[in-house]
Amino acid sequence: MTSTPSNQTLNTAKRRAPKWVTSFGTQIIAGLVIGVIVGLIARGLGGTADAPNWLTSTVTNIGGYYVSLLTAAVVPLVFAAVVSSIANLRRVSNAARLAVQTLLWFAITALIAVVLGLIIGLIVQPGLHSSVSKAAEAQPHAVGSWWAFLGGLIPSNFLGLGARTQLETVGQVTIANTGISFNVLQVLVVSAAVGIAALKLGEKAEPFLHLTSSFLAIIQKILWWIIRLAPIGTLALIAKAVASYGWDALGSLGVFVACIYVGLVIILFVVYPAIVRSNGLSIKQYYSGVWPAVQLGFVSRSSMGTMPLTERVTERNLGVPRAYASFAVPLGATTKMDGCAALYPALASLFVAQFYGIHLGIAQYLLIIVVAVVGSAATAGTTGATVMLTLTLSTLGLPLSGVGLLLAIDPIIDMGRTAINVAGQALVPTIVAKRNGILNTELYNAPRGRDPFNDDDVDAPDDARETVAA
Repeated sequence: MTSTPSNQTLNTAKRRAPKWVTSFGTQIIAGLVIGVIVGLIARGLGGTADAPNWLTSTVTNIGGYYVSLLTAAVVPLVFAAVVSSIANLRRVSNAARLAVQTLLWFAITALIAVVLGLIIGLIVQPGLHSSVSKAAEAQPHAVGSWWAFLGGLIPSNFLGLGARTQLETVGQVTIANTGISFNVLQVLVVSAAVGIAALKLGEKAEPFLHLTSSFLAIIQKILWWIIRLAPIGTLALIAKAVASYGWDALGSLGVFVACIYVGLVIILFVVYPAIVRSNGLSIKQYYSGVWPAVQLGFVSRSSMGTMPLTERVTERNLGVPRAYASFAVPLGATTKMDGCAALYPALASLFVAQFYGIHLGIAQYLLIIVVAVVGSAATAGTTGATVMLTLTLSTLGLPLSGVGLLLAIDPIIDMGRTAINVAGQALVPTIVAKRNGILNTELYNAPRGRDPFNDDDVDAPDDARETVAA
């Protein structure tokens, strides 16, 4: 007679690794730790920037490939998500109010960040505690301007796509690598126009909207596959940073770097928690929800590359409705940069003024605040903290050649700046959703033991996340 296996035997057979081992967050942390170790090993192997060793080349290529995968998902994700979200406005009566409050909170947090940067710069005076030589002066390759912002709004073609060619020399052979570039602000403009047109057409546009909705679901599934590779990408990116930069570049600019990171830490662990708590939300849940995107932003140094994951955690972890998150997060990835466009240009402007012995008055400080609060959008056509700094310096009449003084340590501070950008890009939609009564608080307060990126692990149905009540 054949015996039937007991329940205990079956349960033992089905037993898997502990949940914390398979957790996405744990895997990311493991990637960070291993990446630091691999980076130190790669740095010990020697090599130069022009002739890196095999390990540095390996992690550089793997990290670059992963960022490219994330970036490739941006255009189709933004287009499908924005068109679908605008189509859902048929069920929304407060869309304009959500948009206005989003921009208002972008400005409020930017104001806090730039004022904090000015306070730290005036107290510490990093420009007077630097041994950097004036030989490091260099004119920037790209300069921010208000015309660049206006021009960036107008697509040169559908979705603002363009070709980009980069020449690379391998040995004695020059290779031309051609790729596709895009301007996310133009993608937003075109997507919004298509969505509004479909909304106005009514029933005639229903087949297109159904197709777009299906396309969005497919893109999100592909994005899920890419996100699952994040631990590997994290390992490679942080290893590349450690191997390439180490601490050699800090030397003469150590005080400035310390000021930047002190400001970033205050924003992330004092300002943002105060905003979260003042709106009746759990600080712990906010951090546990947004942390995967913050980690990836830190190692990738790309708000655009991290944007798909930022939108994912904003929707799935923090409980922001999909219809609103698909509008607010892409917009934030373009214009909501407390690290790159507020704290950094404020501190860097004071550094340049102090370095050259130029006195700034109250009027100049107010100009810094105004440019930081409303000027980040002016860098949308040509993104980057350096471009934002040139816009600030040119507005103040400070020498643009001072930009070159800070280029050596830019990759090191860019990691922290991007992490703050990403945290803020998820914070504002969460706060606005909470203040308008559309935040899914059950999802926000849910235990983080489940995998928020797997559709099967999320209890709330899609319809509940997509419905935005008045």
